[in-house]
Amino acid sequence: MTLLGTALCRRHYVISVGGILKKQRLLLVSVLWRIDEGNSHTMAAGLSEAAQSELMLRCEEQFAKLETLQNKIILCEPDFCENPPEQAVNRLMATEAELKQWLTMEPELLASNSEVLLQAGKEEMLKLCSELEMVVSCHEARRDQLRETKKVEQKWLEEKKQALDAANDHVKRLQTEKGKLSEHSILQDTKAKIHKMKVYHERLMESLGEILEKHVPLPHNESSTNKKKKNITQELDEDLISLNEILEVLMNKVLNTPHDPYVTVDNTFWPPYVEMLLRYGIAVRHRENNFKIRLETFC
Repeated sequence: MTLLGTALCRRHYVISVGGILKKQRLLLVSVLWRIDEGNSHTMAAGLSEAAQSELMLRCEEQFAKLETLQNKIILCEPDFCENPPEQAVNRLMATEAELKQWLTMEPELLASNSEVLLQAGKEEMLKLCSELEMVVSCHEARRDQLRETKKVEQKWLEEKKQALDAANDHVKRLQTEKGKLSEHSILQDTKAKIHKMKVYHERLMESLGEILEKHVPLPHNESSTNKKKKNITQELDEDLISLNEILEVLMNKVLNTPHDPYVTVDNTFWPPYVEMLLRYGIAVRHRENNFKIRLETFC
């Protein structure tokens, strides 16, 4: 950056700062004199003319000092084109020194007039009250939310407690029942179950016998009176057993001697019954001996 450019930048900066200070001073004057325009909440609305004049003079003095100090800072500031890191370090040191100075200084009063101080205190108190009201509103909303959350959590806790109590009662009941059970009661229970199974087995066998007796009756001799069938009558062996008895023989053989489940077919087995059992897959013939059959293995 050239010297001419630096000078132009500084001039523009000074003009900008001066314009800002003038605007701030005009704004303060307009605020101080807006008394009867519905702005009774401002500081000037509650001050007398003497207090307003004193406050105006005080502000003018402070603005004049601020403008003077700003101009001195601008004139004493080195060129922007010089060593930027060194310039940044110098600014940091100056800022730290200014901070220490501000910390050691005692604050001055805004004005010596008690009326101005009272009005300023009122304004600060109103501002603080407004902020505190906002804080209270936020905390009340947060409190209501926490209360709702607390109700939900308490309801959930009660449900869990009820479930836990029910589980504990069930465990205690099972432990009590377990303690009451003895070897004798276990034996009696087993006998009762065996008796039920036997009764159920007998019912099944009775039902099977009734069905077989109804639909597959025992063969018997028939002397045909019809002349056309007179030559084809056949004498049946009186030792034939029913289909129900054949099935019982096959089942008992499987249960008693599972290693050798085959039964020899003799003259008591009616051939049509044997053929029906073989055809419908209820019985299986021996691979080497055709006169032996066994009950099919049902999985």
